[in-house]
Amino acid sequence: MRILLDTQALLWYLLNDRKLSTRAEALISEPNNQILVSPASYWEIAIKISLGKYKLPEPFQIFMEREIIENDFTIIPIAISHAATLTQLPFFHRDPFDRLILAQALVERVPVASIDEAFDAYGVERIW
Repeated sequence: MRILLDTQALLWYLLNDRKLSTRAEALISEPNNQILVSPASYWEIAIKISLGKYKLPEPFQIFMEREIIENDFTIIPIAISHAATLTQLPFFHRDPFDRLILAQALVERVPVASIDEAFDAYGVERIW
C-alpha cells in the first residue's frame, strides 16, 4: 500500500509523538507499505522553523535528510498534474501545504495519513 503523509503525521511519526493514531503508526511502520512524503511537508516545516513557530531537536537539514533515509520514505515530486489539480480544488481547505498534499493524493490515487477531517471533503481516503 502507498500512503502519503501530511505534515503533522510525518512529524508525529518521526518524533514518536503520541498524537499519532495507533492505526496510522502501524501502517507507516509496516515494511511492505511505501510511505510518501510531499516536498510541501518539509517546506512547511522549514517555514514554521524560520518564523519561530516550531523547533526540531537538531538542525532541520540534518534531521530531515536522515529521517527520510532511515525510514525509507519516498519523496513524491511535485508534478505539473498535481499543480493543475490545485486549479480545480474547491476551497474547503485553505492551507496551501495541505491543498498540495490533497492534490498529490488525488492524482496519485493514494490515501493520506492525516488527523485533519477537512481532507474528507475532497474524496481522498484518510487514514487515522
